[in-house]
Amino acid sequence: MSNLEKLTLYLPIKGRNTVIDGTYVQHDILYYTPQLHSFTFYICTYVKTVDLSYKLSTEDIQQTLTNIGQQHVTSIVNYIQGGIAACSIFSLPFEFDYVKHLGNEFPNIVFSYVTFLLVEDTNPFKHEFFIRISRSFPLLKYLRIFNIESQVLDGLMTFSSHNCLLHSIIEYLHLTRLDVRYAHRDYVEQFLNETKAFIPCLTEFEVSVDDLKAVTKNFTRKETRRNCARVERIDTLGLLVYLEDVFLYFPSLY
Repeated sequence: MSNLEKLTLYLPIKGRNTVIDGTYVQHDILYYTPQLHSFTFYICTYVKTVDLSYKLSTEDIQQTLTNIGQQHVTSIVNYIQGGIAACSIFSLPFEFDYVKHLGNEFPNIVFSYVTFLLVEDTNPFKHEFFIRISRSFPLLKYLRIFNIESQVLDGLMTFSSHNCLLHSIIEYLHLTRLDVRYAHRDYVEQFLNETKAFIPCLTEFEVSVDDLKAVTKNFTRKETRRNCARVERIDTLGLLVYLEDVFLYFPSLY
């Protein structure tokens, strides 16, 4: 390790009661690699909030990285289900092709190589959040959403086409796979409704049967038809009976 000059490191860590920050990076990595001149990393620590003896702060974690001379880095703290805090630190530019457990708060940077993204938060995702996602992840192909909170809390009338017109249409030009099985029904609406989203390449869709039927109004609703046109495969929570109305609504199904 003492002669190592280049290191690329992805490290997800669970079961700790402290987060991995700049102090850890200095003492447990950089100290043992004095010849290191290229360090690309993405480290995420998952800690139970009840085990923390202090309040997590993105600014404080960022300062520990600055203190060890790491200037082109950033940090994110996000709270997810189960009383878990997900604390990520990573080098810039971000060179990995996946990001996990991203929440409402994330830096205004472009993740140029990311094709897989998992978003999760204990607060609802607003329409503006997905605008930022489309801009920050231009090559996104696979999106998973974990969020049980309704967008109605954002003042959205989920099934109102009139209200949808108040929002800009978000384009996901490379998205081929979408998983909303463990998300509130509002996020099925967010992506299928053509007045909110345009997903021309969507071919794989993972969704709850009850949510799919409700949002498409039993496969009759006009506003949600276009984003279903190229779907070739549907994986569902619950049993989906493939009758004629399903095949008419999803004409590309095998």
